[in-house]
Amino acid sequence: MKSEMESLLKNDTYELVELPKGRKALKNKWVFKLKRDENEQLTKFKARLVVKGFGQKEGIDFDEIFSPVVKMTSIRIILGMAASMDLEVEQLDVKTAFLHGDLEEEIYMEQPEGFEVERKQHMVCKLKKSLYGLKQAPRQWYKKFDSFMVGHGYKRTDADPCVYLQRFTGGNFIILLLYVDDMLIVGKDVSMIRKLKADLSKSFDMKDLGPAKQILGMEITRDRQAKKLWLSQERYVERVLERFNMKEAKSVSSPLGNHFKLSRLSCPTTQVEKDKMAGIPYSSAVGSLMYAMVCTRPDIAHAVGVVSRYLSNPGREHWEAVKWILKYLRGTSKLCLCFGGSEPILEGFTDADLAGDLDNRKSTSAYLFTFSGGAVSWQSKLQKCVALSTTESEYLAANEAGKEMIWLQRFVQELGVKQGNYVVHCDSQSAIHLSKNSMYHPRTKHIDHRYHWIRDAVSKKFFQLRKIHTNKNISDMLTKVVQQQKFEFCRSASGLTHPSI
Repeated sequence: MKSEMESLLKNDTYELVELPKGRKALKNKWVFKLKRDENEQLTKFKARLVVKGFGQKEGIDFDEIFSPVVKMTSIRIILGMAASMDLEVEQLDVKTAFLHGDLEEEIYMEQPEGFEVERKQHMVCKLKKSLYGLKQAPRQWYKKFDSFMVGHGYKRTDADPCVYLQRFTGGNFIILLLYVDDMLIVGKDVSMIRKLKADLSKSFDMKDLGPAKQILGMEITRDRQAKKLWLSQERYVERVLERFNMKEAKSVSSPLGNHFKLSRLSCPTTQVEKDKMAGIPYSSAVGSLMYAMVCTRPDIAHAVGVVSRYLSNPGREHWEAVKWILKYLRGTSKLCLCFGGSEPILEGFTDADLAGDLDNRKSTSAYLFTFSGGAVSWQSKLQKCVALSTTESEYLAANEAGKEMIWLQRFVQELGVKQGNYVVHCDSQSAIHLSKNSMYHPRTKHIDHRYHWIRDAVSKKFFQLRKIHTNKNISDMLTKVVQQQKFEFCRSASGLTHPSI
């Protein structure tokens, strides 16, 4: 607590004043946390002063509050680049990041508990700088950091506003990724990275973490000689299994068993059934699974997508399906997303089922993109309308994949990665024909014009939609439960392997 107060005073965060008539001082509280390193060893006891921002009034205490963070896809793409091109990857952490933001509104806060100034207990803190808990705190910090980076010659990428890039003579460059107060710095020249670190330390209170070992709960392991990098969430998965008492459960070989036929028919209908389910941590478990899926585990995307449809009223069978996914993770917790060992080529795969959702007969669209040998972007999602044929469902899925390809293509080009042709693989020949020809047909005449966007994209050669055999379509595991041999092929082809070091 004393260290936190020293940071506040050093940063000139507030001044004591009389509370103006008609204004209300916001309350605050101390929040305590234990900080651990990548080996789960206790490194720090942390105390943070947090404003109770829920008491703020819009238009008086705040206006705009949105603040971007780096996309998970951007992190994977740049780490893939680092692996293939053998780049340096360094990490920084900003101490008390939100305290650096400059406030634009007039905000008052009560004095921190335990640190009231003697004989001035009646006075309040007029905030000069942003503080944790304020609704606009993340935005003000981002604006401050963005101003620093732009002022030092870095360009904010159009594809991701939290990725900064600067090119130097001799082909050198530096890329910086920002996720609130966590930073990754990627570049060829260590001395240039050190200079950026020094410049950052002059303006912000920084902690140099050296070569990156973990980011957002993902452990980073490298083999520089083989030009490979692995992203793992083994420790996170182990904590999740322990939290839901599944650490000793018998493992299974697939994320979702064929015997599960999940639908709303399994949802509780009586109060007694609902009361029985009330004590089961369904939402918490699905949320934990979802974070693993979003970061490094595309193999559970379909299963997590299915169980997440019943968050509002889960039944016993839905909970059994969640436990099945946890059992699968128990047996595959050591799987890592591997990058490198190949050229940084962007390649896409798209697929769809037909009427797989038993409740409304909607189909599931899926895509998966690989870069530098590993999956960087994936999605498994119910379509917004009911498809009447496999051609239609595959066509709708190809549209979603095409939109993602346009963004990914723009991003890698901004990073300086050149590629001849961009290809999205699709296993439906009829959907490919429909994307190339504006033909009229009784079975396709009803398709809404918004889904014909892909025709324009293909005709302008933004990317190619190319036929692939269904046995080689690795996005197939994102649309349905597939046979074990096919599932293991898809999982391996997406870059999910055991580390070889």
